[in-house]
Amino acid sequence: MIEPPRTGPAPVAHGPASPAASIQLGGWSFYFIAKFLLHGRGLIDFHALENLAFAAALLAPLPPAWRRLRLVLAVPVAVALLYHESWLPPFSRLWSQATLLTDFSADYLLELAGRFVNVEVVALLVLAWAAQHIVSRYIRVGVLVTAALLVLAVMPYTQMLAKGPSLASAGALPATTAQRDQGPDALLRDFYAAEARRVVSLPDLAARGEAPPFDLVFLHVCSLSWDDLQFSGLDGHPLWSRFDALFTRFNSAASYSGPSAIRIHRALCGQTPHQGLYDTAADSCYLFPNLKRAGFTPELALNHDGHFDDFLSVLRRQGLNAPPLPLEGTPVPQRGFDDSPIHDDLAVLARWLDGRTHRDPDQSTQARAALYYNTISLHDGNKLSTGARLDAAASYRLRAGKLFDDINAFLNLLEQSGRRVIVVLTPEHGAALRGDRYQIAGLRDMPTPQITNVPVGVKVIGARREDAALRIDQPSSYLGLSQLLAQLIATPPYPAQQDASAAASAGFRMADYARQLPATHYVADNDGTVMLALPDAGSDTGAGHYLVQRKGQSWQDYAP
Repeated sequence: MIEPPRTGPAPVAHGPASPAASIQLGGWSFYFIAKFLLHGRGLIDFHALENLAFAAALLAPLPPAWRRLRLVLAVPVAVALLYHESWLPPFSRLWSQATLLTDFSADYLLELAGRFVNVEVVALLVLAWAAQHIVSRYIRVGVLVTAALLVLAVMPYTQMLAKGPSLASAGALPATTAQRDQGPDALLRDFYAAEARRVVSLPDLAARGEAPPFDLVFLHVCSLSWDDLQFSGLDGHPLWSRFDALFTRFNSAASYSGPSAIRIHRALCGQTPHQGLYDTAADSCYLFPNLKRAGFTPELALNHDGHFDDFLSVLRRQGLNAPPLPLEGTPVPQRGFDDSPIHDDLAVLARWLDGRTHRDPDQSTQARAALYYNTISLHDGNKLSTGARLDAAASYRLRAGKLFDDINAFLNLLEQSGRRVIVVLTPEHGAALRGDRYQIAGLRDMPTPQITNVPVGVKVIGARREDAALRIDQPSSYLGLSQLLAQLIATPPYPAQQDASAAASAGFRMADYARQLPATHYVADNDGTVMLALPDAGSDTGAGHYLVQRKGQSWQDYAP
C-alpha cells in the first residue's frame, strides 16, 4: 500500500521536557511574590510549608478539564491561606461579631474599609507586578518562586539542627531564674492561679457613725490610652496635673467595652481570663454591691443610651441596678457610629451633681453615693453634630480636648460646691489611634500594650494634699486601684468634724494611702487572643518584651 506524500515538513523529535519547563505557576507566581513583599514589610506572617504545599498542588500535572476545576478550588484556598497569615482577627471572631456590624452606619463602614488601603503598599505591589511581567519574558519566574518557597520551608529545620534544642520557638526565654524552665503557657497558668487567690475587702463605713460622709465618682472613659494621648499631643493637657495619684502603667487587660466594664465592676478580685468574665464571680468580687454594703448608694449615669452590645445589661449582671440618670434636655454634640445621640459630658455630670446637692445640701443626712459614669465621647467613628468632616486623628484630638476640658470643669464644680468627693478616672481601653503592623488604626482585636496601658487618676475633692502628686509607676491593674480606694475609705482624708474651718485645714498625704499597693504582671486578653509580658534580664518591672498567642496558633513575639 502506497502511503500518500506528506504536505508539510517532517516533525522534529523532541526529548523529554526539562524540569524547569514543567514548573509553570503562571499568574500564581505574583501571588507568592506579593506575599514575600508583605511579609518583608511585617504586614503578614508567612507559613512557608503551607505555601509550598499550595504551590505543589498548583504545579501537579492534570488533564485540561481537571486544571479548570483546580483553578476554581485554588482561588478560595488562596484567599483563606492569605487571611490565615494576616493579622486580622480569626474568622470565628468576625462571625461572632457580625451582628454588631449591622449597627454601624454606612459612612463608618466605608471609613473602616478605607483604613485597610495603604497607598504605599499598593504602589509597591503594582511595581512588583510590572517587574514580574517583564522578567517573565526572559526567565521562568515560577522556578525562582518555587525554589524560594522550598528554601523558606526547609530553613527553620536546618537552623534547628545547627543550633540544637531551644525554647526560642515558644517566643522568648523568661529572664528570671525562677522562670527559666517555664514556657509562656506555664507562666500564664501560674499568673491566673495566683490572681485567683487575690482579693481586696472594703471597710464598712455604715457601722462607723463618726466617719465623715463623702461620695465616690468613677469616670469610665471609652477609648483613651497613654499612646493615644501621646499620638494626639494631649498628654500635656492640664487635666493630668490635677490628680493626686496617677497610675502610669495601669493595664485595663481588655480592649473592648463589654469586657472592660466587667473588669472594673469586678475590681476587688484578681485578674480573670477573658472566658471567666462571663461566669458568675464570688460576691466579694463585685465592686458596687460591696460599696453598697460599705455604706455607699450606687448611682448610674451614661452619656449614651447603653444599647450597643447590650452594655446596660452588662452593668446589670455585675450588680449595678440603679436607674440611669435621665438625659432629656442635655446637649448632643456628637452622633455615634450607629447614629445614636452622644450627650455632652459636662452637662450630664453637672446634672448629677445638681441632683445630688439638692438631695443633700450640706452632705450630712444623705447616704454616701457611688456614681458610675460611662462616656463614649472618644469612641471611634463618632461624628460631630456640627457636620465638620475631619480625619480620625483630627476628630479624636478635638473630641478628647473637649472631654478633658469637661472633666476639668466638673472637678471645678465639685470644688466650688464644697462637697467631699473622691473622683476616679479609669479608661476602658485605648482607641488604637496609631495602629501598628498587626492592626490598622481603630482595630482592637489584639489587646496590645498601646491599647491597654491607660491613664488612671485619683482626685480627692474637699481636702488639701500636703505632699506632691503621686506617680505610681509599677505595673498595676484593678486590684491596685481597689486597694488604694479601700485605704481611702478605711481612713478618709477628711476631718470627722462637719464645720467649714476644719475642712479648710484638713490635710492628707497621698503617699500614705499608696503604700504596698499590689502590682500586677502584664497579661491582657480578648476572645481568642492573649498578650503576655516577659521581663528583661535584671528587670523587676515585669515589662520586658511581649508575646502574643492567637487561637489555635503558637506564641509569637510582638514587635510593633
